[in-house]
Amino acid sequence: MVRSFWLCLSVLAIAAIGVGSQLSSAADPIEPAKAIVPTKTIALVSGELKQHWYTWLTDDRHEDPRGVFAMQPDGTLRISGDGFGGLITHKEYADYYLYMEYRWGTATFRNRVKAARDGGILLHCQGPDGNFGGTKEAPGPWMNSVECQIIEGGVGDILVLQGVDEAGKILHAEATCEISRDRDGEAVWTQGGKKETFTAGRINWSGRDPDWKDEIGFRGAKDVESPGQEWTTLECFVKGDTLTYRVNGVIVNRAENVQPRQGKILLQTEGAEMFVRKMELRPLPKEIP
Repeated sequence: MVRSFWLCLSVLAIAAIGVGSQLSSAADPIEPAKAIVPTKTIALVSGELKQHWYTWLTDDRHEDPRGVFAMQPDGTLRISGDGFGGLITHKEYADYYLYMEYRWGTATFRNRVKAARDGGILLHCQGPDGNFGGTKEAPGPWMNSVECQIIEGGVGDILVLQGVDEAGKILHAEATCEISRDRDGEAVWTQGGKKETFTAGRINWSGRDPDWKDEIGFRGAKDVESPGQEWTTLECFVKGDTLTYRVNGVIVNRAENVQPRQGKILLQTEGAEMFVRKMELRPLPKEIP
């Protein structure tokens, strides 16, 4: 999720609502939940998707008639990109090490056909499905959460998304980061920089190109994401109220005083084809990088 999302918010909000799915037909009831803290590896992409996930799309809600999310014969998850929403875990999680291997496909869709390939992982999701980026009548694609961005040129950006509950009351989300400001005034994670608390918006990863453009195939001079259709390793270390993001072995962003501190996980579809060959929740290592 990036600045391009905010520009097309009105388009998403009027998405049609439908029915039908290869995943489970409804989310878990919204109620206070005890988060699972992994004591062994939980393979989120393995076997049947419905074991860990249900689907949410702005135009089909809990159904997936186009097969946006599908396991391939080789055990890889294909996300077609033809829609906005994501896979959402049935359970809530806290204090975990999320390990993911992904690569981009070549297909792009809808208003993102010529835009930078886009996706992401929403952490600590809370509230009803679609509570961010839409209306009560036409729910949006996301949830109240803190995001680990996956987009060409911006992998590892932090986004803070404040959604609303069933009554329309704003839910709380925030993150505090050490930052500097680039020439355009955008926040950039800078170790040892000034601490600033965000309840909305984006904190760029440390090497994001100030000349970033929302165009397909964009690659910045300092990008650490693998180029083209090569595999990238993305890691999220989630400990208490802290987050650390690492891309291909490089620490790219950190946050503290993160709220909420637990929740569901949402793996986005946002107009670009993506393949995921591994996505696991592991116990935290003794030392966080």
